[in-house]
Amino acid sequence: MTIDPNTISAETTPFALIDEYSAIETEKEILFSMHTVFRVDDIKQSISNSRLWEVQLSLTGDNDPQLATLTKTIQKDLCGSTGWHRMGDLMIEVGHYNQAEELYNELLKNASSDGDRQHIYHMLGFLKNEKGQYQEAVAFYEKSLKINRKTLSEDHSSLAPTYTNIGLAYNNMGDYSKALEFYEKSHKILEKALPPNHLDLAISYNNIGGVYDNMGDNSKALEFCEKAHKIKEKALPPNHPSLATSYNNIGFAYSGKGDYSKALSFLEKALSIWQKSLPPNHPNIKTVTNSIDYVKKKM
Repeated sequence: MTIDPNTISAETTPFALIDEYSAIETEKEILFSMHTVFRVDDIKQSISNSRLWEVQLSLTGDNDPQLATLTKTIQKDLCGSTGWHRMGDLMIEVGHYNQAEELYNELLKNASSDGDRQHIYHMLGFLKNEKGQYQEAVAFYEKSLKINRKTLSEDHSSLAPTYTNIGLAYNNMGDYSKALEFYEKSHKILEKALPPNHLDLAISYNNIGGVYDNMGDNSKALEFCEKAHKIKEKALPPNHPSLATSYNNIGFAYSGKGDYSKALSFLEKALSIWQKSLPPNHPNIKTVTNSIDYVKKKM
């Protein structure tokens, strides 16, 4: 570890030499604060022992430009407006759903404005959906919508994510007509608010196509999957994994219609991209390989 006192401030990055307290007197031990961040300068494998690695670290401070840029980016990605809300969002990002739910329930008790309550209800809805509690998810989303509708119109652009999430919950419950209703509400808003080749529109088309697929309407499913694919073709590089997802969805729809030659063509395109962009044991590769085997047997 390298510590340069000229580049860091002891006020924001405190550390202490604790040699005299060390259990092993020959060790030069240093105690760092919990939020300390190090830059990895170099990693080298030991010549004498292949199981050992030497890692060179440098202590960073608030004036490190790359660290400052990364911190700003993370803060922007977290949608909470205050420290506790950002903490809840971070818990969700790392998959700690039970802790996040506990935190948001505490925040709800002390919420002082409709804006805070609306955001908390939305996040609780998201958490319930992730935990498979779909009825409760819809109930929280509806509470969030009720607050928003006091000041916003039915087709306000900020309502689209909530409509989408309600559609997802109904889709997970198997209530496909309700899922389609909310997905279409969201899509109408997005069509007005976004340029025609925006990737969010492609996601929306895929959501609708997925519901039609669940309903057994392969023709409609194919129609919306192809609409999504046209947007992705213009917005993404030809080897992007999301394009492979699109090829896979189209191939699956053709398979459902019994057009196995076209299904095989699209599934093989998906496999080709995923083999180049994903590790060989990725579940997507196994899924599309199984689909290809099934289609070949049908042919």
